[in-house]
Amino acid sequence: LFKYLAELELEYPQFKQSDSPTHKVGGILLQQFEQVQHKTPMLSLNNVFYTLNAEELNIRHQEFLQFVSRLAKDLNKSPEQLEFVVSPKYDGVAISLIYKNGIFTQAITRGDGYYGEDVTHNVKTIRNLPLRLINCELEYLEIRGEILILNKDFIKLNRMQIESGLELYANPRNLAAGSIRQLDSSIAAGRPLYFFAYAMLTLDTICSTYYQELQLLKNYGFNIAKECKLVSGIDDLCVYYEELLSNRSNLEFGIDGVVYKLNLNKEQQKLGYITRAPRFAIAYKFPSIEVISQICEIHIQVGRTGALTPVAKIKPVIVDGVRVSSISLYNHDDMVRKDLRIGDFVIIRRAGDVIPEIVRNLPDLRETELQPFLMPSNCPVCDSSLVREADEIIWRCPAGWLCKAQRIQAIIHYASKGAFNIDGLGEKIVVQLVEANLVNNVTDLYRLTVMQLVNLERFAETKAENLINSIQASKQVTLAKFIYALGIRHIGEKTAKDLAFQFGHLENLSKANFVELKQIPDIGDIMANSIINFFANQQNLQIINQLIELGVNYLPEQRQNLFHPLITGKNYVITGTFADYSRDEIIEQLEKFGAKIKSSISIKTDYLIYGANSGSKYTKALELNITLVDDKQLKLLLEQLQ
Repeated sequence: LFKYLAELELEYPQFKQSDSPTHKVGGILLQQFEQVQHKTPMLSLNNVFYTLNAEELNIRHQEFLQFVSRLAKDLNKSPEQLEFVVSPKYDGVAISLIYKNGIFTQAITRGDGYYGEDVTHNVKTIRNLPLRLINCELEYLEIRGEILILNKDFIKLNRMQIESGLELYANPRNLAAGSIRQLDSSIAAGRPLYFFAYAMLTLDTICSTYYQELQLLKNYGFNIAKECKLVSGIDDLCVYYEELLSNRSNLEFGIDGVVYKLNLNKEQQKLGYITRAPRFAIAYKFPSIEVISQICEIHIQVGRTGALTPVAKIKPVIVDGVRVSSISLYNHDDMVRKDLRIGDFVIIRRAGDVIPEIVRNLPDLRETELQPFLMPSNCPVCDSSLVREADEIIWRCPAGWLCKAQRIQAIIHYASKGAFNIDGLGEKIVVQLVEANLVNNVTDLYRLTVMQLVNLERFAETKAENLINSIQASKQVTLAKFIYALGIRHIGEKTAKDLAFQFGHLENLSKANFVELKQIPDIGDIMANSIINFFANQQNLQIINQLIELGVNYLPEQRQNLFHPLITGKNYVITGTFADYSRDEIIEQLEKFGAKIKSSISIKTDYLIYGANSGSKYTKALELNITLVDDKQLKLLLEQLQ
């Protein structure tokens, strides 16, 4: 029947309907995604986190219970009287679906909450998503939900990848997100995407409770997770969380917490919203997933500034959907504190659900006596004697450019985006150039020839010419980027900008004394001494002079005397992603008017500029009553500065 329908549509395209099953196979190829404004913003939920105190188990839900108590107080009820709909917090991709007269017409990603991308052609291919709703006569209906890939389907996909000799997919969420952002919809059609609905927006209120809303969605033909329940009473709310946490690995799909939402719509309306989040709902996050693996070896990594970092090679394990085989141990003191030894069985998690870390060892599983790991007395790369300054916990190799590891990292840093931004000069190419003795320091980059490069493995003439052109094109930069590219210890991009504005020329900076440097805001004793020591090194001065002789030049910078009452002298923190501006563009505009850009929230912060996926900085800003600037307000502010 499907084949017959496809043949009919091919013969009579004028009769093909928008809800035809043939749309499920994909076929539309777009040039780009169209930006679409949400009629109703797609707001995020505020988070609370699971806490566990071994001595006081009764406070393990403390932060969540405080949330419930606040709602009860605002509604003049006792916590036991509040009724919540509880549901899994899907670890997928949020989407908004538009239905007109019961027919699916558009799908829009969350984006920044106000503007998203039109991915209709991909979402149409999702098998369990209804293109025509059952018994729905509403003129306009917007459905909010989550796109994900079921665990069993993800396992099948990775088995196919193995059989085809291809790289494994990292986790279901990333694969789902990538699938709905394909310009070729046939790719999305080939992926087992699944849709769960969790909210509906209409022109008229048709339900008095959120639970009724979910039942209506089910009647329309949408899938609702069977774990969704109506719950009241503190004990039952906590029991639901504990049960879902313990059963997490047995669910059909990935979750990272529980969503609690007040059931009565009139109570939701009374509580309203705070900036970008509803006051009547919360996401109660699960603790990070922990797994056990074994340390196979520990090797030492030498960084750009000579810092030695122990790295543990472990038996590969999957931690929350990500394959982990090596973990940074930060420093030797941290290893001693955790008593980590080669051969130890250890507990691993992803800190903040991102960075792999070893939580603790399991000494009871040691079958034999394991020897503590000892830091080497010499650099493992160049054999220089290591040093450790009195006020530091880090061991360092003092050889600088003479150490191949530091040389490689310094060149990578020099070519990075925040510095000279040399396109095509990534880590693998830098290692290749250093190993071939073609580049011993950054000045050698400007002496490279196409003939030298084509003799290297995987370097065709076109690739060689492109790299040479990129290197030559990088010769003109701002003074701030030049200073940052030098790799002066403790000097990041922001400080490099401050130095460029203050001194105007590199020669002035190289002659600056301790007192002059300390007069610059945010530069303390350590930074000032680091700058002085860098320019006291004759090798560093020689490299700078050679770069200038080879045609590398910078534009002198002076701070513009521009004033804006909301910006000049104010402390700004930026978090999240933005639809209309990159973070660098925002910082550049604010710094022109004398703003101070900080990396973390404190009581000294004046404004938090936040975009999509803002995270913990947004939550902390709320707690400290910091003034918030959202995407729309940011756009208006930056337009005023033009």
